Amino acid sequence: MQLLDIGANLGHESFHHDLDAVLQRAHAHGVSRMIVTGASREGSTHALALAKAHPGTLFATAGVHPHHAIDYDDATDGLLRELAKDPSVRAVGETGLDYNRNYSPRDVQVQVFERQLQIAVDLQKPLFLHQRDAHGDFIALLRRYRDQVPAAVVHCFTDSGEALRDYMALDCHIGITGWICDERRGTHLRELVREIPANRLMIETDAPYLLPRTVRPHPAHRRNEPMYLKHICEEIARDRGEPAEVTAANSTAAAEAFFGLR
Repeated sequence: MQLLDIGANLGHESFHHDLDAVLQRAHAHGVSRMIVTGASREGSTHALALAKAHPGTLFATAGVHPHHAIDYDDATDGLLRELAKDPSVRAVGETGLDYNRNYSPRDVQVQVFERQLQIAVDLQKPLFLHQRDAHGDFIALLRRYRDQVPAAVVHCFTDSGEALRDYMALDCHIGITGWICDERRGTHLRELVREIPANRLMIETDAPYLLPRTVRPHPAHRRNEPMYLKHICEEIARDRGEPAEVTAANSTAAAEAFFGLR
């Protein structure tokens, strides 16, 4: 079983002391490649550096998360454009809208999201997208740009069936995390994951966040890492009514095609 983690925040400080061990454990659990998420100016630069240091194993995205939209300026836009031109950077993002916490004003989030959508258009790179409690504004912008970019994935999907079908209508990919393992807030995903076509479903850990609650034994440190992607794959496979090997093969093939890794 070969797996590809499409979203791992390996630049997070919690990985600074043992990244090599984390990568070794990932490989031991069948996770041979990982996309390192860039979510800020510094984070995107670091993500690319990690990809350069681990060629063939790590790849990167370059973007500014809506939480950091308030810090976005022309220099940031220029930096992201330069980073995204590098062959190791496989998508623009993490970008989108987050009205759940509003760390940046909503109007600023919209402006910054649109600027990054334009980067994806100009460079013809896929989009790595984030949306939380902002579906109306998010889908309206995405509809305007979707046919101008090669591909788009709604990362860490946790929304409703209506939202899922909106994304499917735009031929988007869907990223599913260990949120599906959360009996308090993710049970609806166990039904919805059956609706995602095999060639549009990709899986991710969003490490170090979202440690699957069904992992046993449960690590005391609570840090998620790519090795747990195998557990997430097995949970999704059970919900889809198919062997884990099928889910693994299809999600890996979808990710390879999306990120140009074939």
